[in-house]
Amino acid sequence: MAIELKEGERLDDLQRNGYRIIQKEGKFCFGMDAVLLSVFARVKPGETVLDLGTGTGIIPILLEAKTQGRHFTGLEIFPESADMARRSVALNGLEERIAIVQGDIKEAGSLFAPASFDVITSNPPYMTGKHGLTNPDPEKAAARHELLCTLEDVVRAAAYLARTGGRFYMVHRPFRLAEIIRTLSQYHMEPKRMRMVHPYADREPNLVLIESVRGGRPRMTVERPLIVFEEPGKYTEEVRTVYGF
Repeated sequence: MAIELKEGERLDDLQRNGYRIIQKEGKFCFGMDAVLLSVFARVKPGETVLDLGTGTGIIPILLEAKTQGRHFTGLEIFPESADMARRSVALNGLEERIAIVQGDIKEAGSLFAPASFDVITSNPPYMTGKHGLTNPDPEKAAARHELLCTLEDVVRAAAYLARTGGRFYMVHRPFRLAEIIRTLSQYHMEPKRMRMVHPYADREPNLVLIESVRGGRPRMTVERPLIVFEEPGKYTEEVRTVYGF
């Protein structure tokens, strides 16, 4: 399907099923964290998925390509990003499989029925207002700092919208891991799997992937670390496989 690009927009090849995604120069574009989350998340045949804070729709599109889920929804607060996500969905002919909803994570409970999804995913802002410099671009700032929603807002929404036994997958920063686990437990989302992501084998992790289950029993598996680079500029074989190189 032919889709007209707006000023400053570009098409990026996702290396999956011939899918492409619309992104805009100078705006927040998806990174490795979103790609790794789409690999870490497990979606069973026939399941429904909601991505909280979907941006330009990268996670629903990748999950549709990689899994046999029945339907995928992305929730995004910014109109411009939601518009790009919808046009990317149309570009790839996925209108019957993916829906993009414009709205606020804090109001997700009024946008969707409770316990209506099997799987929830999110690549939320990592930094509180006290961490680092805030980008002058509102969308970039909101993607990186908790200006429009907090970790608790995201977990609360996931707990409300996941069915009992439903799974919540999130990528975040390891320095907030204790807070993440406390918040998940507070909302009865039991941590079940965790994987640390290291830039190099001898460096500290800079990302953590975590799966929790609504109403799950206490027991968590810590998976082997994921190493991104063998050496500067050279991805490990696992990461090359993730990207389809």
